[in-house]
Amino acid sequence: MLLLLLLMSADPQWNCADPAAQQEMNYCAHQDYLKADTALNAQWKKTAAVMQERDTDRNLVDDGRPGHFASLLEAQRSWLKFRDAHCQIEGYLFRGGSMEPLIVSTCKAKLTQVRTEQLEFLIEQ
Repeated sequence: MLLLLLLMSADPQWNCADPAAQQEMNYCAHQDYLKADTALNAQWKKTAAVMQERDTDRNLVDDGRPGHFASLLEAQRSWLKFRDAHCQIEGYLFRGGSMEPLIVSTCKAKLTQVRTEQLEFLIEQ
């Protein structure tokens, strides 16, 4: 796994439009995950700001429950743990093999894209 991380950080000239070798597939899948994570972080900022704004709404009744932002933060922290553990399990199908990083990165990218859509939905309501 350390070797894979070193290879990924070297920024080789991989062909992600049509990856052929396993290392190239692993690298490209990781890049897809990083793009999804960047989009998630951008959406998080927007959604968090809206939730914080909702918390300042004067018409809210103090019922002793956490506010919008606190609930969002708790959900996000739980979701991150879920995503990482779930994708680790998916990767175990190829545990220790050269395909494991591809499966994990693909899973993380997919779940991260879905979570980004969920965060968008929260502010579109």
